Amino acid sequence: MSETRLRVMVIGAGLGGLCLAQGLRRRGVDVTVYERDDALLVRNQGYRLYIDPTGDRVLRESLPAELYDLFRATAGYPPLRIVKLDDQVNETRVLEDDPDETPISVDRLTLRQILFEGLADHVAFGKKLVRYDTSATGDGPVTAHFADGTTATGDVLIAADGVNSAVRRQYLPHARIMDSGVRQIYGKVPLDDHTRGLFRDVMFNVFTPLVGTRERYMGIGPHQPDEPVAQAAARLTPGAELHDSGAYMACYFGARVERFPHDDLRSLTSRELHQLALNMTKDWHPGLRAIIEHWLPDAVFPLTLRTSIPIPAWPTTPVTLLGDAIHTMSPAGGAGANTALRDAAALTEALAQAATGAPLIPELRKYEADMTAYGFAAVRESARDGAERSHQNPLPTD
Repeated sequence: MSETRLRVMVIGAGLGGLCLAQGLRRRGVDVTVYERDDALLVRNQGYRLYIDPTGDRVLRESLPAELYDLFRATAGYPPLRIVKLDDQVNETRVLEDDPDETPISVDRLTLRQILFEGLADHVAFGKKLVRYDTSATGDGPVTAHFADGTTATGDVLIAADGVNSAVRRQYLPHARIMDSGVRQIYGKVPLDDHTRGLFRDVMFNVFTPLVGTRERYMGIGPHQPDEPVAQAAARLTPGAELHDSGAYMACYFGARVERFPHDDLRSLTSRELHQLALNMTKDWHPGLRAIIEHWLPDAVFPLTLRTSIPIPAWPTTPVTLLGDAIHTMSPAGGAGANTALRDAAALTEALAQAATGAPLIPELRKYEADMTAYGFAAVRESARDGAERSHQNPLPTD
């Protein structure tokens, strides 16, 4: 097939959008990412992520070899065994190891910076999408309009702009995002000689779920890089500057929204949220409260758990979506980031085929059929897990 010029516009520089850009760049496809924030790390988007074998494969295929090696060097490899506890630290259930899987723990900000490496000339910051226009037939070039008054035109527009996607609101206004009825307060404890003693040995497994009474729960997961981030960067990608949070325990406290004394946790400061988590766990084991007491006070933030509601197929156009923009899901299944990476790999292949002469719309149609099948399956599974483990509202059945 003869090579054609295909101009791809990606809205959003999250993990999925940057992974897509890396994959397309490796395949020689013209891509520009438009990010609403003014810089890559201007706001907290979370701490530790679990990368499953699919996510690992996608990163290996999408990144240059030295960046993939940097990802693996700055990752941690906790035991896969999971021990469930109650709020008095009694063991209630043990899930044994899976010998076929090696869990990978990464710091979200570190991974995002790795995915950004080499893309500085392909990412435009301060570009908040207002709307997009297509031709009257819907199959021609797409023009994106940004809040700063500028525009950009390409052959394809990819929505990688997350749960509050401006593209989805315009393109699929019937696609609904529902409140799960659960709120979480995130914190983390840096690991040093003193704080390590706060955690029992089982808490250094890949994840420790803790179920309390009155619709309250807690989650604990370690992140201990295999190699110090600065050392790994200097060895593998000299000149790269990476976020280095060191070793830490990611912790969150969650409960049904009705259990919180505040309607909007986002109105509270980090320190107020920290105190709220302590206030809501007064009857828990002192060891658990000691963990919460050691959260970094200024690193605490709230999260409203939301989920998409699966929808039927839509007519394919040069506008499509990936990740949370189309199938945001409860974190109960730990599948959101990995599913977005899977989307990025599948979409890279579809667009690379179109760039070498294959008809664009059939390639995108195949991508959307596959993506919605596995993506919405993950949404449903995560919703079931969330209802069972975290008291989340079930998905509607109609």
